[in-house]
Amino acid sequence: MSRAYDVSDFAAFLRKYGDSGRDSESRTEEPSRDASQRTRTDRGRNQESTLSRNGYDRSRTIYRCRNREYSLRESEVQTLTDLGKFRMVPADDLARFAYRGDRSRMESDLRNLSRQGLIEQRSIEGHSSYSTKVLTLTKDGHRLLEREQLVSNRQTIYHGMVKPKEARHDADLYRLYHKVAREIADVGGKVRRVVLDYELKQELYRKLSRVDPNKDLAYERIRVANEYDLKVVNDKIPVPDLRIEYEDECRELRRLDLEIATRDYRPQGLAEKAKAGFHLFARQQDHAKLRRVLDTQEITARIFAL
Repeated sequence: MSRAYDVSDFAAFLRKYGDSGRDSESRTEEPSRDASQRTRTDRGRNQESTLSRNGYDRSRTIYRCRNREYSLRESEVQTLTDLGKFRMVPADDLARFAYRGDRSRMESDLRNLSRQGLIEQRSIEGHSSYSTKVLTLTKDGHRLLEREQLVSNRQTIYHGMVKPKEARHDADLYRLYHKVAREIADVGGKVRRVVLDYELKQELYRKLSRVDPNKDLAYERIRVANEYDLKVVNDKIPVPDLRIEYEDECRELRRLDLEIATRDYRPQGLAEKAKAGFHLFARQQDHAKLRRVLDTQEITARIFAL
């Protein structure tokens, strides 16, 4: 039987299965929601500071980008950053994780961001009556983050939606990230960067397209996979849905490759993801079917509850 995700299990899981990274010399601080912009207000920006009744900082900073001015709170800048990192974020998950359940504060921020043309809201649909509202960056929001250097230059950011058929699946990445990031923090680690499959696939395809056809293609495929700490399975390089790069308690850079499996996965595809060493997560209602698939393939990989 597959076992549900458990906090005590995950602490041991991180220590045992976290894969060491190769570029430990490049460490980039990931900003916190309430302090991400404190070091940036000395760059000619105007700022007025006030506190709301509940104690939240309501100060606004004026950002200038392409002859436009944007007036933003720190929490709003961090919301833009979250949307950029994950391409899309469900509104319910943003309220739960980023605003700690304070939906009224989130709605206030979203209204301001939407009014300034930095974000947009869409609805996605899935099986049965599934429907949810998700938030994405606009081109202007993306441009603002880049031009004002509000995210690390090592962190890729996105805007808009590109895979409507996979939108429901991709919308779960933000929740998965927070589940895992919390446990990384609990064992003394610190997240430095998140990498979506879009980025990894793009880099892999670029590297593979440059391989000399006169060379041993099987060897070259393994060499390229090793560059990204990935494996070759059935002559392919499986790519995880989400890679989290983090520093452990000893300040060594490590990586976790995470995959959200669904009942729609083909048996061969699921087996390849498991053999690649990815840590599989799934909705509870999908566990039984996925476990049967893995058992048929004689694969003992665990499935954590999403």
